[in-house]
Parts: sequence; structure tokens; C-alpha cells
Amino acid sequence: MIEVVRKSVFALNDRAAENNRALLAEHGTVAVNIMGGDGCGKTALLECVLPLLRRQVRAGVIEGDIATTRDAERIAACGVPVVQILTEGGCHLTATLVEQGLRRLPLGELDVVLIENVGNPVCPANFDLGEQARVSVLSVTEGDDKPAKYPHLFQVADRVVISKTDLLGATDFDLERATREIKILNEGATIDRVTRKDPASAGSFADWLVGLADPLRVGSLRQPR
Repeated sequence: MIEVVRKSVFALNDRAAENNRALLAEHGTVAVNIMGGDGCGKTALLECVLPLLRRQVRAGVIEGDIATTRDAERIAACGVPVVQILTEGGCHLTATLVEQGLRRLPLGELDVVLIENVGNPVCPANFDLGEQARVSVLSVTEGDDKPAKYPHLFQVADRVVISKTDLLGATDFDLERATREIKILNEGATIDRVTRKDPASAGSFADWLVGLADPLRVGSLRQPR
């Protein structure tokens, strides 16, 4: 019985995800799901990358949090459309919640929507939101053992960002070990090293997002896992 219920829950979400994919395709917009643990630096990453993106593409953001609009307020200060989704205790965004956010954004005026998922290294990686790409964020303050402890988060990623690299000297984070273990889990994932202290460090990540938003490359994006 438990297995049947589990399948039912995922089936409902997957149907909503397909609706989101169709809605995004209708407007020629690409969505990227950004995942990672609480405090790993997802919002700071967006603050670094959005000024770079705005030079080339039109971006919007969906912010997922359990409570408060604080992250959405930070993103709004970057001058892009943003919708806050409050899960009120839910540990991840669902495709149904994301659909509500997408319909509140001016999709016809956007090339890319960045979805900042709820801070959690487990549940978000299990739910398809209708996105075309996934990004996993790992901060050096979390420890280099996180890829081994939360493998699925990194296995499903198209891109991995190691954040807060300016703090490497203040932690025992082994960058080589973390990189090696991520590559074991996901050989094809590109790994970016980003620090808020140097917004230019997000340049390669921004270029990748711009490439995703290029209609000539949309057809080459991965299919949902």
C-alpha cells in the first residue's frame, strides 16, 4: 500500500511537471532548478549571476522558502521579476507550486526562469518541476563529505557549483576530494567555483545559462530524469 501511495504522489507531480514544460515551451522560456542545503549560498549565487545574465538575456526568478519573503526581496533588488513561493513547512517545491509561480511571471518577456528550491539536500532532487536543467550547490562551509552523504543531489545535476570558496582557508574543506567524489557520482557534470566576494567568478556559470536560453540549443537539453 505504501508503494502505491508513493507512486500516486509522484505521478501527480510528474503530470504537473509536463504541464509546466509545455507552458515554458509555449513561451520559448527555459527553466533551471537550483538545489542545495540550507545556507549553501543559492541566493548569493543568483545575486552574483543575475547582473551578468541581464547583459544578454531576460531572466526571472521563483523563490522557494518555508517562510518569509527575505530572499525574494534580495532578488528583487537585482532588478528582475521574482515570485516568492512559501511552502509553509514543505521541504521542497512541487511542480504544482511552480506552476503557480510561472503563471505569475511575465513568461512571454523572459528567456530563462531560475527556480531557487527550498534549502534541503534531499527532497528537491526527487521531484521534477518541469525544468530543462538542474544545478546543485555545495558550499565549503558544509564540508567535503556532502557528495558522499547526499549522492542523489549531485547525480541528477547538469551543473555543480561549489560556493563560498573565499572561505577555503578558514575551513578544512578538501576541494580536490569534493571534486573527485562529485565526478565519481556524475562524470558529465561541470563544476564551477564561485565566491560572492568576486562576482566575476560566476562568469562561466552565467555563460552556461545564456547558452541554455539560446533557442538553437534548447533541443539539446537533457530530458527529465
